[in-house]
Amino acid sequence: MRKGPMVGRGPMGHGPMGGGEKAKDFKGTMKTLMSYLSEFKLSIILVIIFAIGSVTFSVVGPKVLGKATTKIFEGLVNKVSGTGAGIDFEAIKNILLILIGLYIISAIFSFIQGYVMSGISQKIGYNLRTELSKKINRMPMKYFDNKTHGEVLSRITNDIDTLTQSLNQSMTQVITSVTTIIGILIMMLSISWIMTLVTLIVLPISMLLISLIVKKSQKYFKSQQEFLGHVNGQVEELYGGHNIVQAFNGEEDAIKEFDELNNNLYGSAWKSQFLSGIMQPLMMFVGNLGYVVVCILGGWLAIRKTIEVGDIQSFIQYVRNFTQPLTQVAQVANLLQSIAAASERVFEFLDEEEEDQIVPNAVSIKGLSSKVDFENVKFGYNPDKIIIKDFTANIKPGQKVAIVGPTGAGKTTIIKLLMRFYDVNSGQILIDGHNIKDFNRSELREMFGMVLQDTWLFNGSIKENIRYGKLNATDEEVVEAAKAAHVHHFIKTLPNGYNMELNEEASNVSQGQKQLLTIARAILADPKILILDEATSSVDTRTEVLIQKAMDNLMEGRTSFIIAHRLSTIRDADLILVMNEGDIIEQGNHETLLAKNGFYSNLYNSQFEKQM
Repeated sequence: MRKGPMVGRGPMGHGPMGGGEKAKDFKGTMKTLMSYLSEFKLSIILVIIFAIGSVTFSVVGPKVLGKATTKIFEGLVNKVSGTGAGIDFEAIKNILLILIGLYIISAIFSFIQGYVMSGISQKIGYNLRTELSKKINRMPMKYFDNKTHGEVLSRITNDIDTLTQSLNQSMTQVITSVTTIIGILIMMLSISWIMTLVTLIVLPISMLLISLIVKKSQKYFKSQQEFLGHVNGQVEELYGGHNIVQAFNGEEDAIKEFDELNNNLYGSAWKSQFLSGIMQPLMMFVGNLGYVVVCILGGWLAIRKTIEVGDIQSFIQYVRNFTQPLTQVAQVANLLQSIAAASERVFEFLDEEEEDQIVPNAVSIKGLSSKVDFENVKFGYNPDKIIIKDFTANIKPGQKVAIVGPTGAGKTTIIKLLMRFYDVNSGQILIDGHNIKDFNRSELREMFGMVLQDTWLFNGSIKENIRYGKLNATDEEVVEAAKAAHVHHFIKTLPNGYNMELNEEASNVSQGQKQLLTIARAILADPKILILDEATSSVDTRTEVLIQKAMDNLMEGRTSFIIAHRLSTIRDADLILVMNEGDIIEQGNHETLLAKNGFYSNLYNSQFEKQM
């Protein structure tokens, strides 16, 4: 049976979380990000060319506008003194037309640059989401046992969104800002080197302020993304189980936990945003001091005829425009911290240990029967806590094998080992004499069909949910599988029948009906080996009979492993493996084990007495 992404649920409680910290490896993270950007070299070169073009045409504008101001000033002076014809409107019109042309060309270049850069950043986001989606399917189950859904999803949504938005903004800003600073310096020098020198005195003050703020804010961006993941995890977890929370009056604890996580997020978020936002007013304050100096010095130079009156206006505009890219550079410094923090979390996930999906000279599943052997299997989720101590069993093709035992005996663990969700610590599991480690994982799992106690259906039509067992199945095959699962009649009574849409939680059908649909999916997959977790424990007696009939159809002619909770349902099993504390302590059929009057007999009779 084909498998979708397997995502485990983490515990409700979260571990202790420290205060904010900066990206652990800023340089390494940015180097990795650069390798993703290298794929778009030509596009980035195009962005740089158009950015330079846009800035060049824009930077020339104030000086051209200053010429118009000079013409107006000269015309007024001539008019007042009676030495000329007044203002030359024709010359001013020509200057303004040139100015409009410059700004239009600059805007076109800027539009093209923004369009290309948006494409680059979104493509990187697309590629990373694709990689993360594929990565999830290669991750070992133990990773998801220690992570909440929200913690994983936060990396795919929040972190990548932060990365793409910040990357788009920062790359555009850094290119235009650097180009603007260089262009403005050239234009300012062309007007007056003295005024330019005085203006540049402001620069060290600005840089000092920027470095102090960046150093202070750096650590908060990483923690902001981290705490956002914790909040998402808790909200997603509580939303999924809100009925249970209400049933056990857990609202206060849930709110208390959320408040604690939310306070951590609030603390890091407001600090990072405040420090990021404080840069602009600080830079404006320093810039305003520069305007005062420029006006006084410019007036003195104009009186001495060193510069024209229009040049003062142009220079003030350049000073104003000069502080803006400096502010943007400061913001880019903060954005880079945000990018590094988000990227690091994404790359950490991509660098996590993977399961080996493909093995050299893999054994093919074609032509194999379904003989299964467990030989001295030893396993523990933690190496220092072994739960399967010495498991040995031999299952013949077509046998119906029940695994029974008290909670914690290791029943479900055996199934996880059989499907290679985990690998054994020692010993081996064989299918037709071949170690399961010699199969490619995806091919090995094609041999298995699973019907679990916790049903999984997705948002889509009933037909699509059944067809998930065999994606290329025809509509006729889907219907036949539904009939074999005794769910066809129920489907026909629904609005739109097989085309009825199940909602996200599949709550618009009952638990028993969901179970029958998963059985139909397994029948359609036509696996060689079946794994059945007791599927009737949460349904009424009538539905239980239907499910039992459907499972009998499903198990016919196949090797079946049944994790049994109700021992009355596995009396006809060919082999019953009785487990306790990780070992098989008894095995045989129902009658043989009852006759032994041992552990199974006590377990069975205690259940029977409770039912009586």
